[in-house]
Amino acid sequence: MNHIELFAGCGGLSLGLESVGFDLLLANELSPMAAETFAYNFFGEDLAGYDTPCGKHGRPALRTKWLSSKFAATDLKQRLREDPRQYPALGSGSSDLKADATLKGSLVVGSIIQLNQWLARNPRARSLIKSGFGSGGVDLVSGGPPCQSFSMAGMRQYDNARNTLPMEFANFVQMVMPKMALLENVTGILRPFTVGERKIHAWFEVAKAFVAAGFVPLCLHVNAKFAGVAQNRPRFLMFLFRADIYQTLLGSLNAAEKELLVPSGRFFERATQEPDVEFEAGALPYFDVKDSSDLALFQNSFLAPLVAYSGDRTPFTVRDAIDDLRQEGGHYSPYLDQINTYLAPHVAPHKMENHEHRQNSPHVKRRFRIYQVLQQVSRGVQNEVQALLAGTGNDLSHGSLAELSAHWFLGEKGERIIFGKKNYPAMVQYLLGHQTKKQTQKALDPSAPAPAALSIPDDACHYEELRTLTVREMARIQSFPDNFAFRSKITTGGQMRKYEVPQYTQVGNAVPPLLGRAIGRIFDELLRRTNEAIHEPEAVVA
Repeated sequence: MNHIELFAGCGGLSLGLESVGFDLLLANELSPMAAETFAYNFFGEDLAGYDTPCGKHGRPALRTKWLSSKFAATDLKQRLREDPRQYPALGSGSSDLKADATLKGSLVVGSIIQLNQWLARNPRARSLIKSGFGSGGVDLVSGGPPCQSFSMAGMRQYDNARNTLPMEFANFVQMVMPKMALLENVTGILRPFTVGERKIHAWFEVAKAFVAAGFVPLCLHVNAKFAGVAQNRPRFLMFLFRADIYQTLLGSLNAAEKELLVPSGRFFERATQEPDVEFEAGALPYFDVKDSSDLALFQNSFLAPLVAYSGDRTPFTVRDAIDDLRQEGGHYSPYLDQINTYLAPHVAPHKMENHEHRQNSPHVKRRFRIYQVLQQVSRGVQNEVQALLAGTGNDLSHGSLAELSAHWFLGEKGERIIFGKKNYPAMVQYLLGHQTKKQTQKALDPSAPAPAALSIPDDACHYEELRTLTVREMARIQSFPDNFAFRSKITTGGQMRKYEVPQYTQVGNAVPPLLGRAIGRIFDELLRRTNEAIHEPEAVVA
């Protein structure tokens, strides 16, 4: 099996796919910072460590290639710091791309928009890629277009320029015509946008774009925790089948699989015949793991790997992911066996990195301890204390004070203090002294999967130690193995947030590798069925 990875990021989805036997034909990533991590782990290329020039023979050929850069190929250090928003127009900058077989197995650093333009101008390269570089075609094109404008935690702007990227994904797929494709995104894409008096569903418009490209869409609302990831991470998935492949698969479907796929086929036929029609709600359903009847379809179909940890098999927790990384040590869980057995062998061998503890002030540590206490008290107490911390409250009820008095807090000198009944006013003043504008920050619950919003150090603190999580701990939660090393800056700030993708953000943006592995197992099964149907010998009539 082979695959092309668009919007590759640091490589979470690619790692999952490669763990079930997919070979990388080509990858594309906009950010040079994320590309540095991808190249380091999959190619063993330490881009930041390459000296220029490299001896009398020059720099060795790299599998990491820039589509268009302001800087020459010999100036890798500058390229790695380049602002992707300022990549030169095609033909006006420095480019490493050639329309020949040297593209095979490469990571192309640049805009998908420019990559599509380059392929349109270079039919030989387009033909080579479409053929799978001579392997008979492309099995899978996959990727997750940037999603901030779709996200419920982000901008929620339908006309944001980033919303064109799923359409660019469809354009690439139409040029390459793989057997199958996958688009991954945030679940905010399922929420309608209000444009004037109209309600527009972005996912539905994207599905129609793929129909126009010749693909049948199957739309899903899933959660990474049910695929074995230690994170409560809902995602939108669109599985796409080239029309002829869809027809080939129909003969292999069981009853549950027909319920999943037959409505997609009907939608494809209608949308093909009437591309400009306004479809009624429900013309193309999406299947949701939160719905019990839909969940049963997942469990009884080729989608079963996406819900392997539902029902009696409970999801992994934060403690399963990171407890052994505590300073005092902790238990090694079956979760770590999963990621080290299935994923670690597919990464270049590196020692564990990215576990440096960030320094926090005594005041911040005291607030972290408050968050840890809030994880151990009732919801009503949490609400009252959070109002104090937000500055919208100035006192606590007697019941809340009594419940809080059973827990210790951190004193000015780092000592443990407990506020008894006679010190209730002091407890209130203590809490008022730790007000903050960071209203979403909290301590992780060690007995549950981590929350979805976990992409910067300020998102959460450790459940026991008075600190934020390290990059390695966030990566563990996302199911990256310890030999997967994150490169470039650790974090960033200010205006650079608009274009830099440091280590914490690389982790937060990634498709969890175990979710990628579950997706890969599904495509493995579907491609196997397709090949068996195509090569099945005709029955001989006696």
